Amino acid sequence: MTAILQIERVSKSFPGVKALDSVSLSVASGEILALVGENGAGKSTLMKILAGIHRPDSGTIRIEDQAVVLRSPRDAAGYRIAVIHQELELIDTLDVAANVFLGREPTWGGPAKLLDSRRIWLEADKILARLGSPFSSRMRVSELSLAHKQMVEIARALSLNARIILMDEPTSSLTTGETERLLSLIEELKRDRVSIIYISHRLAEVQRVADRVVVLRDGKNAGELRDSEITHDRMIQLMVGRDLKAPAPDAGMPSGHRQVSFEIQKFRTTAYPNEEVSIAVHEGEILGIAGLVGAGRSELARAIFGVEKALSGTVATSGTALSIKSAHDAIDYGIYLVPEDRRELGLITGMTVKENITLPSLRRHTVNGLIRNTRETDAAKQSCEALHIKTPTIDTRVENLSGGNQQKVVLAKWLSMSPKLIVFDEPTRGIDVGAKSEIYNIMRSLADQGVAIMMISSDMEEILANSDRVAVMREGRVTGILDRSECTEEAIMRLAVA
Repeated sequence: MTAILQIERVSKSFPGVKALDSVSLSVASGEILALVGENGAGKSTLMKILAGIHRPDSGTIRIEDQAVVLRSPRDAAGYRIAVIHQELELIDTLDVAANVFLGREPTWGGPAKLLDSRRIWLEADKILARLGSPFSSRMRVSELSLAHKQMVEIARALSLNARIILMDEPTSSLTTGETERLLSLIEELKRDRVSIIYISHRLAEVQRVADRVVVLRDGKNAGELRDSEITHDRMIQLMVGRDLKAPAPDAGMPSGHRQVSFEIQKFRTTAYPNEEVSIAVHEGEILGIAGLVGAGRSELARAIFGVEKALSGTVATSGTALSIKSAHDAIDYGIYLVPEDRRELGLITGMTVKENITLPSLRRHTVNGLIRNTRETDAAKQSCEALHIKTPTIDTRVENLSGGNQQKVVLAKWLSMSPKLIVFDEPTRGIDVGAKSEIYNIMRSLADQGVAIMMISSDMEEILANSDRVAVMREGRVTGILDRSECTEEAIMRLAVA
Protein backbone atom coordinates (compact mmCIF):
# COMPACT_ATOMS: atom_id res chain seq x y z
CA MET A 1 0.00 0.00 0.00
CA THR A 2 1.22 3.51 -0.86
CA ALA A 3 2.03 5.64 2.18
CA ILE A 4 0.08 8.88 2.43
CA LEU A 5 2.05 9.94 5.53
CA GLN A 6 5.64 9.17 6.48
CA ILE A 7 7.43 10.20 9.67
CA GLU A 8 11.19 9.72 9.43
CA ARG A 9 13.48 9.82 12.49
CA VAL A 10 11.56 12.57 14.28
CA SER A 11 12.93 13.78 17.63
CA LYS A 12 11.58 16.31 20.11
CA SER A 13 12.84 17.48 23.51
CA PHE A 14 11.33 19.62 26.24
CA PRO A 15 13.22 20.98 29.27
CA GLY A 16 14.46 17.92 31.13
CA VAL A 17 12.60 15.44 28.93
CA LYS A 18 13.35 13.80 25.57
CA ALA A 19 9.79 13.10 24.42
CA LEU A 20 10.66 11.55 21.04
CA ASP A 21 13.91 9.92 20.03
CA SER A 22 14.24 9.22 16.29
CA VAL A 23 10.69 7.89 15.84
CA SER A 24 9.60 6.63 12.42
CA LEU A 25 6.27 5.34 11.10
CA SER A 26 4.12 5.44 8.00
CA VAL A 27 0.38 5.29 7.26
CA ALA A 28 -1.17 4.09 4.01
CA SER A 29 -4.26 5.54 2.38
CA GLY A 30 -7.33 4.00 4.03
CA GLU A 31 -5.27 2.31 6.75
CA ILE A 32 -6.08 2.32 10.45
CA LEU A 33 -2.78 2.52 12.31
CA ALA A 34 -2.97 2.16 16.09
CA LEU A 35 -0.30 3.92 18.13
CA VAL A 36 0.08 2.50 21.63
CA GLY A 37 2.42 2.92 24.56
CA GLU A 38 2.48 3.87 28.22
CA ASN A 39 1.81 7.44 29.32
CA GLY A 40 4.96 9.41 28.61
CA ALA A 41 5.90 7.17 25.67
CA GLY A 42 5.62 10.12 23.27
CA LYS A 43 2.29 9.41 21.55
CA SER A 44 0.61 12.74 22.25
CA THR A 45 3.79 14.67 21.44
CA LEU A 46 3.93 12.99 18.04
CA MET A 47 0.28 13.84 17.44
CA LYS A 48 0.90 17.48 18.35
CA ILE A 49 3.74 17.61 15.86
CA LEU A 50 1.45 16.28 13.13
CA ALA A 51 -1.21 18.78 14.23
CA GLY A 52 1.22 21.68 13.82
CA ILE A 53 1.21 22.50 17.54
CA HIS A 54 4.87 21.50 18.13
CA ARG A 55 7.81 21.65 15.74
CA PRO A 56 10.19 18.65 15.72
CA ASP A 57 13.83 19.26 16.66
CA SER A 58 14.90 16.96 13.82
CA GLY A 59 13.49 14.51 11.32
CA THR A 60 11.20 14.71 8.29
CA ILE A 61 7.46 14.54 7.71
CA ARG A 62 6.27 13.56 4.24
CA ILE A 63 2.75 13.71 2.83
CA GLU A 64 2.35 11.81 -0.44
CA ASP A 65 6.16 11.60 -0.58
CA GLN A 66 6.63 15.38 -0.39
CA ALA A 67 8.54 16.79 2.62
CA VAL A 68 6.34 19.27 4.49
CA VAL A 69 6.76 21.67 7.41
CA LEU A 70 3.75 22.00 9.72
CA ARG A 71 4.21 25.35 11.43
CA SER A 72 0.69 25.69 12.82
CA PRO A 73 -2.68 23.91 13.08
CA ARG A 74 -3.74 25.94 10.03
CA ASP A 75 -0.90 24.31 8.04
CA ALA A 76 -2.06 20.85 9.19
CA ALA A 77 -5.66 21.64 8.22
CA GLY A 78 -4.39 22.78 4.82
CA TYR A 79 -3.03 19.28 4.26
CA ARG A 80 -6.42 17.94 5.45
CA ILE A 81 -5.04 16.59 8.72
CA ALA A 82 -7.63 16.63 11.53
CA VAL A 83 -7.02 15.95 15.21
CA ILE A 84 -9.29 14.68 17.97
CA HIS A 85 -7.40 15.66 21.12
CA GLN A 86 -7.49 13.67 24.35
CA GLU A 87 -7.72 16.88 26.37
CA LEU A 88 -10.76 18.71 25.03
CA GLU A 89 -10.13 22.06 23.36
CA LEU A 90 -13.57 23.62 23.19
CA ILE A 91 -14.94 27.06 24.01
CA ASP A 92 -17.65 26.47 26.60
CA THR A 93 -19.38 29.82 26.04
CA LEU A 94 -20.10 29.08 22.34
CA ASP A 95 -22.69 26.67 20.97
CA VAL A 96 -21.80 23.29 19.48
CA ALA A 97 -21.97 24.45 15.84
CA ALA A 98 -19.66 27.41 16.51
CA ASN A 99 -17.09 25.04 18.03
CA VAL A 100 -17.36 22.60 15.12
CA PHE A 101 -16.68 25.30 12.51
CA LEU A 102 -14.50 27.64 14.59
CA GLY A 103 -12.23 29.64 12.25
CA ARG A 104 -13.95 28.19 9.16
CA GLU A 105 -17.43 29.70 9.51
CA PRO A 106 -19.46 30.04 6.28
CA THR A 107 -20.44 33.64 5.56
CA TRP A 108 -22.83 35.59 3.36
CA GLY A 109 -23.20 39.23 2.28
CA GLY A 110 -20.10 39.48 0.10
CA PRO A 111 -17.44 41.81 1.52
CA ALA A 112 -19.47 42.24 4.71
CA LYS A 113 -18.73 38.57 5.56
CA LEU A 114 -21.72 38.06 7.82
CA LEU A 115 -21.88 34.74 9.64
CA ASP A 116 -24.33 32.32 8.06
CA SER A 117 -25.60 30.91 11.37
CA ARG A 118 -28.40 28.91 9.79
CA ARG A 119 -25.98 27.09 7.47
CA ILE A 120 -23.55 26.48 10.35
CA TRP A 121 -26.32 24.87 12.42
CA LEU A 122 -27.57 22.76 9.49
CA GLU A 123 -24.11 21.49 8.56
CA ALA A 124 -23.22 20.75 12.19
CA ASP A 125 -26.50 18.88 12.72
CA LYS A 126 -25.71 16.65 9.71
CA ILE A 127 -22.38 15.67 11.23
CA LEU A 128 -23.91 15.12 14.68
CA ALA A 129 -26.60 12.89 13.13
CA ARG A 130 -23.84 10.81 11.53
CA LEU A 131 -22.39 10.33 15.02
CA GLY A 132 -25.79 9.45 16.49
CA SER A 133 -25.58 12.48 18.78
CA PRO A 134 -28.54 13.10 21.13
CA PHE A 135 -27.99 16.88 21.34
CA SER A 136 -28.55 19.83 19.00
CA SER A 137 -25.86 21.95 17.38
CA ARG A 138 -27.48 24.99 19.03
CA MET A 139 -26.73 23.80 22.57
CA ARG A 140 -24.10 25.72 24.50
CA VAL A 141 -21.04 23.52 25.07
CA SER A 142 -20.99 24.39 28.79
CA GLU A 143 -24.30 22.50 29.14
CA LEU A 144 -22.88 19.23 27.77
CA SER A 145 -21.44 16.30 29.69
CA LEU A 146 -17.79 15.36 29.22
CA ALA A 147 -18.85 12.48 26.94
CA HIS A 148 -20.90 14.78 24.73
CA LYS A 149 -18.08 17.33 24.60
CA GLN A 150 -15.88 14.53 23.27
CA MET A 151 -18.44 13.97 20.51
CA VAL A 152 -18.16 17.67 19.58
CA GLU A 153 -14.38 17.21 19.18
CA ILE A 154 -15.04 14.26 16.88
CA ALA A 155 -17.62 16.27 14.89
CA ARG A 156 -15.10 19.08 14.41
CA ALA A 157 -12.57 16.66 12.95
CA LEU A 158 -15.16 15.20 10.58
CA SER A 159 -16.17 18.70 9.42
CA LEU A 160 -12.71 19.20 7.89
CA ASN A 161 -13.32 16.47 5.31
CA ALA A 162 -9.91 15.19 6.36
CA ARG A 163 -7.87 12.56 4.60
CA ILE A 164 -5.77 11.89 7.71
CA ILE A 165 -7.46 11.85 11.14
CA LEU A 166 -5.47 11.61 14.37
CA MET A 167 -7.60 10.21 17.20
CA ASP A 168 -6.07 10.57 20.68
CA GLU A 169 -8.17 8.52 23.15
CA PRO A 170 -11.43 9.32 21.29
CA THR A 171 -13.59 6.93 23.36
CA SER A 172 -12.20 7.75 26.81
CA SER A 173 -15.43 9.50 27.87
CA LEU A 174 -17.96 7.71 25.66
CA THR A 175 -20.58 5.18 26.68
CA THR A 176 -20.57 1.67 25.24
CA GLY A 177 -23.21 2.64 22.67
CA GLU A 178 -21.38 5.83 21.67
CA THR A 179 -18.15 3.88 21.37
CA GLU A 180 -19.79 1.33 19.08
CA ARG A 181 -21.08 4.14 16.88
CA LEU A 182 -17.63 5.70 16.64
CA LEU A 183 -15.95 2.39 15.81
CA SER A 184 -18.53 1.80 13.07
CA LEU A 185 -17.86 5.30 11.75
CA ILE A 186 -14.14 4.53 11.65
CA GLU A 187 -14.90 1.57 9.40
CA GLU A 188 -16.95 3.88 7.13
CA LEU A 189 -14.07 6.35 6.95
CA LYS A 190 -11.69 3.53 6.06
CA ARG A 191 -13.94 2.53 3.15
CA ASP A 192 -13.77 6.18 2.02
CA ARG A 193 -9.95 5.88 1.97
CA VAL A 194 -9.46 8.12 5.01
CA SER A 195 -6.30 7.23 6.97
CA ILE A 196 -6.56 7.09 10.76
CA ILE A 197 -3.92 7.09 13.48
CA TYR A 198 -5.74 5.71 16.51
CA ILE A 199 -4.34 6.15 20.03
CA SER A 200 -6.08 4.25 22.81
CA HIS A 201 -5.30 2.53 26.10
CA ARG A 202 -8.34 0.33 25.50
CA LEU A 203 -6.49 -2.50 23.83
CA ALA A 204 -9.66 -4.42 22.96
CA GLU A 205 -10.63 -1.49 20.71
CA VAL A 206 -7.17 -1.54 19.14
CA GLN A 207 -7.50 -5.25 18.39
CA ARG A 208 -10.86 -4.63 16.79
CA VAL A 209 -10.05 -1.71 14.49
CA ALA A 210 -6.31 -1.70 13.76
CA ASP A 211 -4.75 -2.93 10.53
CA ARG A 212 -1.35 -2.39 12.09
CA VAL A 213 0.01 -1.37 15.51
CA VAL A 214 3.12 0.72 16.18
CA VAL A 215 4.35 0.63 19.79
CA LEU A 216 6.33 3.44 21.43
CA ARG A 217 8.31 3.07 24.64
CA ASP A 218 10.26 5.89 26.31
CA GLY A 219 9.99 8.01 23.17
CA LYS A 220 11.37 5.36 20.83
CA ASN A 221 9.99 2.76 18.42
CA ALA A 222 9.52 -0.45 20.42
CA GLY A 223 7.98 -2.65 17.73
CA GLU A 224 5.26 -3.17 15.18
CA LEU A 225 2.45 -5.73 14.99
CA ARG A 226 0.26 -6.86 12.10
CA ASP A 227 -2.84 -8.99 11.65
CA SER A 228 -2.79 -12.03 13.96
CA GLU A 229 0.18 -10.60 15.90
CA ILE A 230 -2.12 -7.91 17.35
CA THR A 231 -3.01 -9.47 20.70
CA HIS A 232 -3.51 -7.96 24.14
CA ASP A 233 -0.49 -9.72 25.67
CA ARG A 234 1.84 -8.93 22.75
CA MET A 235 0.98 -5.22 22.86
CA ILE A 236 1.56 -5.04 26.61
CA GLN A 237 4.92 -6.84 26.32
CA LEU A 238 6.12 -4.26 23.79
CA MET A 239 4.66 -1.32 25.72
CA VAL A 240 6.25 -2.08 29.09
CA GLY A 241 9.15 -4.31 28.06
CA ARG A 242 7.87 -7.21 30.16
CA ASP A 243 4.75 -9.25 30.92
CA LEU A 244 2.34 -7.22 33.03
CA LYS A 245 -0.28 -9.08 35.00
CA ALA A 246 -2.51 -7.07 37.26
CA PRO A 247 -2.83 -8.94 40.56
CA ALA A 248 -6.32 -10.00 41.53
CA PRO A 249 -7.30 -7.62 44.33
CA ASP A 250 -7.66 -9.05 47.81
CA ALA A 251 -11.22 -8.24 48.74
CA GLY A 252 -10.29 -8.62 52.39
CA MET A 253 -13.01 -8.74 55.02
CA PRO A 254 -16.61 -9.14 53.75
CA SER A 255 -18.51 -5.84 53.89
CA GLY A 256 -20.95 -7.26 56.42
CA HIS A 257 -18.09 -7.50 58.98
CA ARG A 258 -16.76 -3.98 58.39
CA GLN A 259 -17.77 -0.88 60.29
CA VAL A 260 -19.80 1.68 58.36
CA SER A 261 -17.50 4.66 57.81
CA PHE A 262 -19.77 7.11 55.99
CA GLU A 263 -23.47 7.15 55.22
CA ILE A 264 -24.86 9.21 52.34
CA GLN A 265 -28.48 9.72 53.36
CA LYS A 266 -31.34 10.86 51.09
CA PHE A 267 -29.09 12.91 48.85
CA ARG A 268 -30.76 14.88 46.06
CA THR A 269 -28.73 16.74 43.42
CA THR A 270 -29.65 19.39 40.85
CA ALA A 271 -29.21 16.83 38.07
CA TYR A 272 -32.09 14.69 39.40
CA PRO A 273 -33.96 16.80 41.94
CA ASN A 274 -36.78 14.26 42.39
CA GLU A 275 -34.54 11.27 43.15
CA GLU A 276 -32.85 10.39 46.45
CA VAL A 277 -29.61 8.46 46.91
CA SER A 278 -28.72 6.61 50.11
CA ILE A 279 -25.48 4.59 50.29
CA ALA A 280 -23.27 3.34 53.11
CA VAL A 281 -19.51 3.07 52.57
CA HIS A 282 -17.62 0.78 54.91
CA GLU A 283 -14.23 1.30 56.49
CA GLY A 284 -11.55 -0.26 54.28
CA GLU A 285 -13.96 -0.88 51.41
CA ILE A 286 -13.79 -0.02 47.72
CA LEU A 287 -17.39 0.64 46.75
CA GLY A 288 -17.74 0.70 42.97
CA ILE A 289 -20.36 3.08 41.56
CA ALA A 290 -21.48 1.81 38.15
CA GLY A 291 -24.03 3.10 35.67
CA LEU A 292 -24.35 4.64 32.25
CA VAL A 293 -23.10 8.13 31.43
CA GLY A 294 -25.73 10.58 32.67
CA ALA A 295 -26.82 8.41 35.60
CA GLY A 296 -25.93 11.17 38.06
CA ARG A 297 -22.79 9.61 39.53
CA SER A 298 -20.42 12.58 39.02
CA GLU A 299 -23.04 15.02 40.30
CA LEU A 300 -23.36 12.91 43.45
CA ALA A 301 -19.57 12.92 43.90
CA ARG A 302 -19.35 16.69 43.56
CA ALA A 303 -22.24 17.20 45.99
CA ILE A 304 -20.62 14.94 48.59
CA PHE A 305 -17.41 16.97 48.25
CA GLY A 306 -19.30 20.25 48.54
CA VAL A 307 -18.39 21.77 45.17
CA GLU A 308 -22.03 21.48 44.07
CA LYS A 309 -24.95 22.21 46.34
CA ALA A 310 -27.06 19.22 47.39
CA LEU A 311 -30.78 19.98 47.39
CA SER A 312 -31.23 17.79 50.45
CA GLY A 313 -29.61 14.97 52.37
CA THR A 314 -26.64 14.49 54.66
CA VAL A 315 -23.27 12.81 54.89
CA ALA A 316 -22.91 11.16 58.29
CA THR A 317 -20.08 9.40 60.09
CA SER A 318 -20.44 7.46 63.37
CA GLY A 319 -24.08 8.48 63.38
CA THR A 320 -23.27 12.19 63.30
CA ALA A 321 -24.40 14.32 60.35
CA LEU A 322 -21.65 16.51 58.89
CA SER A 323 -22.19 20.09 57.77
CA ILE A 324 -20.70 20.24 54.28
CA LYS A 325 -21.40 23.53 52.55
CA SER A 326 -18.13 23.77 50.61
CA ALA A 327 -15.10 21.76 49.55
CA HIS A 328 -13.25 23.35 52.47
CA ASP A 329 -15.74 21.74 54.87
CA ALA A 330 -15.34 18.33 53.19
CA ILE A 331 -11.54 18.56 53.38
CA ASP A 332 -11.75 19.38 57.10
CA TYR A 333 -13.73 16.13 57.60
CA GLY A 334 -11.17 14.09 55.61
CA ILE A 335 -13.43 13.72 52.54
CA TYR A 336 -11.55 14.17 49.25
CA LEU A 337 -12.46 14.03 45.55
CA VAL A 338 -10.30 12.86 42.64
CA PRO A 339 -12.37 14.39 39.83
CA GLU A 340 -13.16 12.97 36.41
CA ASP A 341 -11.54 15.88 34.55
CA ARG A 342 -8.18 16.12 36.30
CA ARG A 343 -6.82 18.98 34.18
CA GLU A 344 -9.83 21.25 34.63
CA LEU A 345 -10.90 20.35 38.16
CA GLY A 346 -8.06 18.50 39.89
CA LEU A 347 -4.95 20.50 39.01
CA ILE A 348 -3.65 23.98 38.32
CA THR A 349 -1.65 22.96 35.27
CA GLY A 350 0.36 26.18 35.04
CA MET A 351 1.75 25.58 38.54
CA THR A 352 4.54 23.19 39.48
CA VAL A 353 4.32 19.66 40.80
CA LYS A 354 5.38 20.91 44.24
CA GLU A 355 2.80 23.69 44.31
CA ASN A 356 -0.04 21.37 43.28
CA ILE A 357 0.87 18.70 45.86
CA THR A 358 1.14 21.10 48.79
CA LEU A 359 -1.63 23.57 47.90
CA PRO A 360 -4.43 22.00 50.05
CA SER A 361 -2.08 21.59 53.03
CA LEU A 362 -0.14 24.86 52.92
CA ARG A 363 -0.93 25.57 56.56
CA ARG A 364 1.30 22.62 57.49
CA HIS A 365 4.24 24.23 55.71
CA THR A 366 3.98 27.70 57.17
CA VAL A 367 5.47 29.44 60.20
CA ASN A 368 3.84 32.67 61.34
CA GLY A 369 1.87 32.76 58.11
CA LEU A 370 4.94 32.42 55.87
CA ILE A 371 5.57 29.36 53.69
CA ARG A 372 8.74 27.51 54.67
CA ASN A 373 10.19 26.40 51.35
CA THR A 374 12.24 23.59 52.91
CA ARG A 375 9.15 21.99 54.48
CA GLU A 376 7.14 22.33 51.28
CA THR A 377 9.97 20.88 49.16
CA ASP A 378 10.52 17.92 51.50
CA ALA A 379 6.80 17.09 51.53
CA ALA A 380 6.55 17.22 47.72
CA LYS A 381 9.65 15.06 47.27
CA GLN A 382 8.33 12.45 49.70
CA SER A 383 5.01 12.30 47.84
CA CYS A 384 6.73 11.94 44.46
CA GLU A 385 8.88 9.10 45.78
CA ALA A 386 5.96 7.32 47.47
CA LEU A 387 3.76 7.43 44.34
CA HIS A 388 6.59 7.01 41.79
CA ILE A 389 5.67 10.27 40.04
CA LYS A 390 7.89 10.62 36.97
CA THR A 391 8.90 14.26 36.72
CA PRO A 392 12.26 15.90 35.89
CA THR A 393 12.00 17.95 39.12
CA ILE A 394 9.29 18.94 41.58
CA ASP A 395 9.50 22.42 40.01
CA THR A 396 8.30 21.11 36.62
CA ARG A 397 4.92 22.45 35.53
CA VAL A 398 2.19 19.85 35.84
CA GLU A 399 1.03 20.53 32.26
CA ASN A 400 4.28 18.92 31.04
CA LEU A 401 3.61 15.56 32.75
CA SER A 402 1.88 12.55 31.20
CA GLY A 403 -1.75 11.83 32.08
CA GLY A 404 -0.85 9.04 34.50
CA ASN A 405 1.62 11.20 36.38
CA GLN A 406 -0.85 14.09 36.50
CA GLN A 407 -3.36 11.73 38.13
CA LYS A 408 -0.75 10.74 40.70
CA VAL A 409 -0.18 14.42 41.53
CA VAL A 410 -3.94 14.76 42.18
CA LEU A 411 -3.67 11.78 44.54
CA ALA A 412 -0.50 13.04 46.20
CA LYS A 413 -2.10 16.26 47.43
CA TRP A 414 -4.73 14.26 49.34
CA LEU A 415 -2.70 11.33 50.64
CA SER A 416 -0.59 13.50 52.92
CA MET A 417 -3.74 14.74 54.71
CA SER A 418 -5.08 11.64 56.51
CA PRO A 419 -8.02 10.80 54.22
CA LYS A 420 -11.09 9.08 55.64
CA LEU A 421 -13.19 8.94 52.47
CA ILE A 422 -11.86 9.38 48.93
CA VAL A 423 -14.21 9.56 45.96
CA PHE A 424 -12.46 8.55 42.73
CA ASP A 425 -14.37 9.69 39.62
CA GLU A 426 -13.08 7.75 36.57
CA PRO A 427 -9.66 7.21 38.23
CA THR A 428 -7.87 5.79 35.18
CA ARG A 429 -9.45 7.73 32.31
CA GLY A 430 -6.82 8.11 29.58
CA ILE A 431 -4.14 6.26 31.57
CA ASP A 432 -1.97 3.41 30.28
CA VAL A 433 -2.00 -0.14 31.61
CA GLY A 434 1.12 0.28 33.73
CA ALA A 435 -0.14 3.42 35.47
CA LYS A 436 -3.58 1.83 35.89
CA SER A 437 -2.03 -1.04 37.81
CA GLU A 438 -0.26 1.45 40.10
CA ILE A 439 -3.47 3.43 40.72
CA TYR A 440 -5.34 0.22 41.58
CA ASN A 441 -2.60 -0.79 44.02
CA ILE A 442 -2.76 2.65 45.65
CA MET A 443 -6.54 2.34 46.08
CA ARG A 444 -6.27 -1.12 47.59
CA SER A 445 -3.45 0.00 49.90
CA LEU A 446 -5.59 2.90 51.11
CA ALA A 447 -8.49 0.52 51.74
CA ASP A 448 -6.18 -1.81 53.67
CA GLN A 449 -5.34 1.17 55.90
CA GLY A 450 -9.04 1.64 56.67
CA VAL A 451 -9.85 4.44 54.23
CA ALA A 452 -13.35 4.25 52.72
CA ILE A 453 -13.29 4.53 48.92
CA MET A 454 -16.02 5.25 46.39
CA MET A 455 -14.89 4.47 42.84
CA ILE A 456 -17.03 5.80 39.99
CA SER A 457 -16.10 4.13 36.72
CA SER A 458 -17.56 3.51 33.28
CA ASP A 459 -14.96 0.78 32.68
CA MET A 460 -16.67 -2.52 33.46
CA GLU A 461 -13.35 -4.37 33.82
CA GLU A 462 -12.23 -1.80 36.37
CA ILE A 463 -15.45 -2.11 38.37
CA LEU A 464 -15.40 -5.91 38.40
CA ALA A 465 -11.68 -6.21 39.22
CA ASN A 466 -11.46 -3.70 42.06
CA SER A 467 -14.81 -3.37 43.85
CA ASP A 468 -15.72 -5.06 47.12
CA ARG A 469 -19.34 -4.10 46.41
CA VAL A 470 -21.00 -2.31 43.49
CA ALA A 471 -23.82 0.23 43.71
CA VAL A 472 -25.52 0.75 40.36
CA MET A 473 -27.14 4.09 39.49
CA ARG A 474 -29.70 4.98 36.86
CA GLU A 475 -31.23 8.43 36.31
CA GLY A 476 -30.24 9.77 39.70
CA ARG A 477 -31.14 6.82 41.91
CA VAL A 478 -29.52 3.60 43.14
CA THR A 479 -31.20 0.65 41.45
CA GLY A 480 -29.30 -2.02 43.33
CA ILE A 481 -26.21 -2.89 45.37
CA LEU A 482 -24.30 -6.08 44.58
CA ASP A 483 -21.90 -7.97 46.84
CA ARG A 484 -18.64 -9.04 45.27
CA SER A 485 -19.88 -12.58 44.72
CA GLU A 486 -22.90 -11.25 42.78
CA CYS A 487 -20.95 -8.89 40.53
CA THR A 488 -21.09 -9.81 36.87
CA GLU A 489 -21.29 -7.59 33.81
CA GLU A 490 -24.77 -8.91 33.09
CA ALA A 491 -26.02 -8.20 36.64
CA ILE A 492 -24.64 -4.66 36.58
CA MET A 493 -26.03 -3.84 33.13
CA ARG A 494 -29.44 -5.19 34.07
CA LEU A 495 -29.57 -2.72 36.97
CA ALA A 496 -28.08 0.11 34.87
CA VAL A 497 -30.80 -0.07 32.24
CA ALA A 498 -33.67 -1.35 34.39
